[in-house]
Amino acid sequence: MSDTKKLFEEISALSTEQRNPNSMEIDAESVAGILKIINNEDKKVALAVEAQLQWIEQAVEIIVHALKKGGRLLYFGAGTSGRLGVVDASECPPTFGTPFGLIEGYIAGGKEAMFRAQEGAEDKEENGAKDITLAKVTDKDVVCGIAASRRTPYVIGAIKKAHELGAKTLYVTCTPRNTFNIENVDVAICVEVGPEVIMGSTRMKSGTAQKLVLNMLTTASMIRLGKVYENMMIDLQMTNKKLEERAKKIVMIITGVDYDTAALYLKKAKGHVKSALVMILADVDYEESQRRLELVDGFVRKAINNF
Repeated sequence: MSDTKKLFEEISALSTEQRNPNSMEIDAESVAGILKIINNEDKKVALAVEAQLQWIEQAVEIIVHALKKGGRLLYFGAGTSGRLGVVDASECPPTFGTPFGLIEGYIAGGKEAMFRAQEGAEDKEENGAKDITLAKVTDKDVVCGIAASRRTPYVIGAIKKAHELGAKTLYVTCTPRNTFNIENVDVAICVEVGPEVIMGSTRMKSGTAQKLVLNMLTTASMIRLGKVYENMMIDLQMTNKKLEERAKKIVMIITGVDYDTAALYLKKAKGHVKSALVMILADVDYEESQRRLELVDGFVRKAINNF
């Protein structure tokens, strides 16, 4: 069998490449009918993610352990999957105050592929392995492959190379667990969303599922690292006017102080929301707030109550 015929049969067998019986007549529908079909299929995505919670939990534990030990979380994907990884990683510094580089996304074809498809960039395992080398992956890191079809060569190459270097490996895919055959993966998250509304258009349900999973991986990890108090972001970076005002609102809500007082304490705390909170709620100065936060690994609740 030729390589092209083998590839054809491999792709044809994927659940993400099947026809959806619920959308067979979508081309004859009104706009309202089209939207209803899409919406009905989208409703299934959250339930498919729910079925993977035990594996998502395992992945979060691995990520938290790595980040505490000085490691990084690195996403590797192609096309929609790669873009989702880059987006999730890029949102962590402003949202959770993580240093740039702690969580990064890599996409087949490089930065240009974020805005325009780089045809063929995903078809070689060596491209993924090369990017792992360029990222200087070590045994402290976690590498998460993202591929709706599970078979993307770029992602497989990245996982193989990361495993060789001793990194922990995760895999987010939208194919059934009983068909998962990628080696050297510590935790596989297999969100089975079924056939897409438009056959093979994995930017739809598969993309939504991947986005939900990545949200969970980083958000749960950041909570476990002390970057959330109650249900509010408290390690955000005040890098623009909107975030400056959000920081004041957070301080006001948690402590009950007025706008001007919140602004004053944030200034005393050098723009650090956590420090401002501890200063107000524990009635301590900036230096003491820093000492307490350092002793409790940055958990505000502990810095207030454990002294």
